[in-house]
Amino acid sequence: TAFEEECIRTPFYLKAWLFYLDHKATAPLPQRAFLFERALLSLPGSYKLWKAHTDLLLSQILDPKSLNPSTQLSRRLLPITHPAYESLNNTYERSLVLCNKHPVLWLNYCRFLMHQPCPTRTRRTFDRALKALPITQHPRIWDLYLKFATQAGGETAVRIWRRYLKLQGLDAAEEYVDLLERRKAPRYAEAARVLSIIMADPQYVSPHGKTSFQLWTQFCDLVCTHAESVLTPTRMGLTDVLNVERMIRAGISKFTDQVGRLWNALARWNVARGKFEKARDVYEEAIVKVSTVRDFTMVFDAYAEFEESVISARMEEIADLEGNEDVSPEDKADLEVDVDMRLARLEKLMDRRPFLVNDVLLRQNPHNVNEWDQRANLYRERGMLEKVVETYSEAVATIVPKKASGKLHILWTRFATFYEENDELDQARTVFDRAVNVAYKHVDDLAELWCQWAEMELRHKEFKRALDVMGRATVPPPLSKKIPSLHLLRYNDEELSPQMRVFKSLKLWSFYVDLEESIGTVESTKLVYERIMELKIATPQIIINCANFLEEQKWFEESYKSYERGIELFGYPVAFELWNLYLQKFVERHGSDKLERARDLFEHALDKCPPKFAKTLYLLYAKLEEDHGLTRHAMKIYDRATRAVSDADRFPVFELYIAKSISFFGRTSSREIYQRALEVLPDKTARTMAIRFAQMEASLFEVDRARAIWSYGSQFADPRIDAEYWKGWQEFETKHGNEDTFKEMLRLKRSVQAKFNTDVGFISNQLLAQR
Repeated sequence: TAFEEECIRTPFYLKAWLFYLDHKATAPLPQRAFLFERALLSLPGSYKLWKAHTDLLLSQILDPKSLNPSTQLSRRLLPITHPAYESLNNTYERSLVLCNKHPVLWLNYCRFLMHQPCPTRTRRTFDRALKALPITQHPRIWDLYLKFATQAGGETAVRIWRRYLKLQGLDAAEEYVDLLERRKAPRYAEAARVLSIIMADPQYVSPHGKTSFQLWTQFCDLVCTHAESVLTPTRMGLTDVLNVERMIRAGISKFTDQVGRLWNALARWNVARGKFEKARDVYEEAIVKVSTVRDFTMVFDAYAEFEESVISARMEEIADLEGNEDVSPEDKADLEVDVDMRLARLEKLMDRRPFLVNDVLLRQNPHNVNEWDQRANLYRERGMLEKVVETYSEAVATIVPKKASGKLHILWTRFATFYEENDELDQARTVFDRAVNVAYKHVDDLAELWCQWAEMELRHKEFKRALDVMGRATVPPPLSKKIPSLHLLRYNDEELSPQMRVFKSLKLWSFYVDLEESIGTVESTKLVYERIMELKIATPQIIINCANFLEEQKWFEESYKSYERGIELFGYPVAFELWNLYLQKFVERHGSDKLERARDLFEHALDKCPPKFAKTLYLLYAKLEEDHGLTRHAMKIYDRATRAVSDADRFPVFELYIAKSISFFGRTSSREIYQRALEVLPDKTARTMAIRFAQMEASLFEVDRARAIWSYGSQFADPRIDAEYWKGWQEFETKHGNEDTFKEMLRLKRSVQAKFNTDVGFISNQLLAQR
């Protein structure tokens, strides 16, 4: 044929052979194989010919469509004993004589060998491939080589992985560890060694996304679960070549937020080695070093479980020896004593738990006041009084006042109260004396401490000592360049120490004055009140208390002075309440005896009084004149009140003024008042006043005057809203008017309604009301 002639004429032309092979694609296998052999004789270094030839032969042995990507294995078409396997092996070997730099041929050959029961030949072929190919092609070989290692298993797999780790570093170390653990004969020591190398590398990043702590946990679980496998046998017995304890302790130092699991792992490591006392020492060390309650709970529960398991094992051992006559009674007694000792140890451990938890919280924050107090209470409940004193002493020595979490003064108070409850008052006073010199965060804490000291003295009837304590507490600091005047010293100035500011504490002075009122003299109490006012820290209640106290002692003028000093200290609105009490008490006591002085007081009170507080004072003033003065003066005061009070109070004041005028001078005297009320009151109340004015004139049979008032007031009454006003006027005209006056009323009603309909302000107000 033409293809045959072309190949004979140009035997070294590759395309001629390829065209010929393509033409023979449907020919029987022997013909195609013979043609490949002829071509390779002419072109023995052609990669394409060798690749096509081996693929053709391979397709007759393995099914390429059934390739498993994970194992790189395919389904066999021929039995393993068939000579075609060895024939293809020889073909691959011949191809690699001249084409040994092509990785695909090596991969296909190695993959084909993996289907045959010849692991040594396969391993050596992989090694030849790595030697023949450049280093840049090695990753392609290693991917398949590692799958072969997994397939081969045993020592072969371990040695292949070791070689791979030397080349690739730690990138595949986790897969190697998994391989070591999954073997039929796992090599836990080797796995632990690889994990230790991983953990020692700070640059390592897990390809599977594992955190550094997870790797440490995996290491701990491995060595604790398989301790005997990890230990290396020597002439002296099993030896810890990896130094597991040192590694776990390194992890404890590194992972400070997860130390509970690592401490438990270290204890389990010692338990697995049979070193129970060492494990107990580890647990004891852990519970005094952990700094979180979570870690403590984890370690303590494991510790208790460990003790219970040991006790259970001992008790089972005793039960097994019950019927054994070979065991001496002394040995049984020793075992029983050992169990009793361990039970006592477990019980003591459970009793220590509250203290251990408290230790953890104090390690977290040594300035936690509540936890120190809780610790003292734990000792107190168990009757350990010396420990209570020791705890309080350690607490006040440890806590830095500015960093204290909680109220430090309460801790000092309970320290002193503890001595008080045990009848050691001198020691309690010593504690209080130390406490008042502490620089607390808040000056109120220091004030509370002084008060507690005084209350302790009162509980023991030491009244003079209580007064002395409060006297010490309220002594002002000495003046200096920094504090030239006590009035310049501010109570809330945080730059100054609490001891320099506590003399301005209102709580302290309130307690002091209550103490003086109870057990002191009138003079001393009066001096305390005066001191409070001099410091300008008095409250309105203190002013009132001072005045009431002086009044009870019949010192009325001094009581009035207290009110006046309070009014001078406080402006309105506080001054209004003080004036109200002051004037009532003055009028109640003196009545008409000191009328002029009372008038002066009222005038002084009304001088700068805001309109919204004026009503009450004007009414008191008017009542004074009614009861003890002149009616004419009272009417003038009512008239002044209608001008001075607020708009909200003006209408009731006018009502009262009119009622008083009618009662004193008759109904006709109120006409001027009504007229002025209609001039100054707003529309809403002016309507009501106009109705009353008109009804009063009608009762006096002044019909024309009443009609004029109805007419004047109509300008404030919208017929659609104020129907009562127009109804009242209509009834008036029906009773006292005629047809003309009635028509005039209707005309005014229409004009007023038209006015309201065109008033823009009124219309907008109506719309807002509807919304």
